[in-house]
Amino acid sequence: MKSININGTLIDLSTPLVMGILNVTPDSFFQGSRKQSESDIADRCRQIIDEGGSIIDVGAQSTTPSSEFLTAAEEAERLMPALKLIRSEFPDVIISVDTFYADVAKQAVEEFGANIINDVSGGQIDDRMFPVMAELNVPYILMHMRGVPQTMQSMTDYDDFIQDILYYFSERKSKLNLLGVNDVIIDPGFGFSKTLSQNYELMAYLKYFHIFEEPILVGISRKSMIYKLLGSTPENSLNGTTVLNSVALLSGADILRVHDVKEAVECVKIIGKVTEFDK
Repeated sequence: MKSININGTLIDLSTPLVMGILNVTPDSFFQGSRKQSESDIADRCRQIIDEGGSIIDVGAQSTTPSSEFLTAAEEAERLMPALKLIRSEFPDVIISVDTFYADVAKQAVEEFGANIINDVSGGQIDDRMFPVMAELNVPYILMHMRGVPQTMQSMTDYDDFIQDILYYFSERKSKLNLLGVNDVIIDPGFGFSKTLSQNYELMAYLKYFHIFEEPILVGISRKSMIYKLLGSTPENSLNGTTVLNSVALLSGADILRVHDVKEAVECVKIIGKVTEFDK
C-alpha cells in the first residue's frame, strides 16, 4: 500500500488525492490561480477544502520560462505571510510548499508547519536541499527538470527520452535515501524540459514509473501541452485537463496537482468506480 507520512500519520493513497494549487504570485501562467490578498488566499483555501482537495500546494515563484527568478529572501517575503494565514485559518490542512530553496523549505516547515516540500528542480538549483530535507523529515516531491525554468525549454534533447528520465529518478532517489529521506514522491515533470510530443510520450509510459515503488504525482492542469495541441488557451483547457487526469489515474497516478479541484475529485471518483471491476 502506498502512503505518505504526515506528522507521524500515514495517509493512505489507495484512493488518489487531489492537491489544489494556490499561487501567491502576480505572474502564474493561469490567472485563476493567482491570489495575493489575505481574503483571496483564505477564500481559495476554503474552496480547495470544500471541493474535496486533500492538500494545498502554495507557491510564491512562477516557474514559466518568462518568469522572473526570485531570490530565496524575496520568495520567503511573499510566501511566509500566506503560510501564517493558512495555518491560522486552517490548522489541520496538509500544506505543500512549492520551492527549490533549502532555506525557504526549512523556514516553512519549522515555523509554519508545512507538511510537504515540492521542488521542481529535484535539488539541482540549491544543492543544500537534499541535506535539509533529511533534517526536516517531511515528504519530498522530486520532480524531473533540466536547467532552470528560464532555460528548460532549450534542453529537450535526450539520448533515450524515457530511459534518461528513469535514470534521473534512480540516481536522485538513491542520494535522498542515503541521506535518510525515505518519503519521496515522484513527479515526472510534465511541461518541464519537454516538447509537446515528449509530454504525451511521458503520459503514455507513466506506468513505468511504478518501478520506484513510490507515490506518483501528476501535474498537467491547464498546461501548454493541452492548449497548444488544441489551439486554445489555459482558460479554455479544463476539459483537456480532465481527459489527461483520467489517463494519469488509469496509469496509476496517486496525486493530481490541479487548479480545478471539484472536477479532479469527480475524476478520481469515476475512475475509481470503473477500476473496481478490473482487479
